[in-house]
Amino acid sequence: MKWEILERTLCYQGFFRLERLLLRHALFRGGETPPLVRELVWSADAVAVLPYDPRRDAVVLVEQFRVGALDNPAGPWMLEIVAGLLDEGERREDAAARETREETGCRLLDLIPIQEYYSTPGGFKERVSLYLGRVDAAEARALSGRADEDEDIRVHVMDAEEAIGRMNQGLFDSAQPIIALQWLAAHRDLVRGRWG
Repeated sequence: MKWEILERTLCYQGFFRLERLLLRHALFRGGETPPLVRELVWSADAVAVLPYDPRRDAVVLVEQFRVGALDNPAGPWMLEIVAGLLDEGERREDAAARETREETGCRLLDLIPIQEYYSTPGGFKERVSLYLGRVDAAEARALSGRADEDEDIRVHVMDAEEAIGRMNQGLFDSAQPIIALQWLAAHRDLVRGRWG
């Protein structure tokens, strides 16, 4: 299958970059589309980490204001996992350690890759590397975040069973914690055996 970009226009450049593309692509039934207009938001790739303390069987979650959830009936403060964009040239594992420290105060002691995926490929160019990170939850700070990035983060240490129960009840409404908690629910005994 082939595709072709006929024209590319920069519409906006800020924290994200927005481009308008004129393109066409092959069709499954044969032939190709007429020229199509599509918008594409560019972002650096991201890492996301579910910090987990196997000794306490607890996860470390972060709560912060999310502009994309302004119309959420529960409000725009969301309970999530650690996440952030990669700096240029930065290794994913290094970004995971940096973000975990910045957002929770915890040092990352080990890392298990869970999955890599596109967050919303219909119009957003961001690939997420999702991990389970071993931490000592006693290091978690109550409040965290980088002042130079205007981050205001409340840190929650929660029993893994409670977090998984909340996820099963539909109380998380962001994809990253749902995916990570489902993975932990399926692999928790194996992880606890590995990390003692």
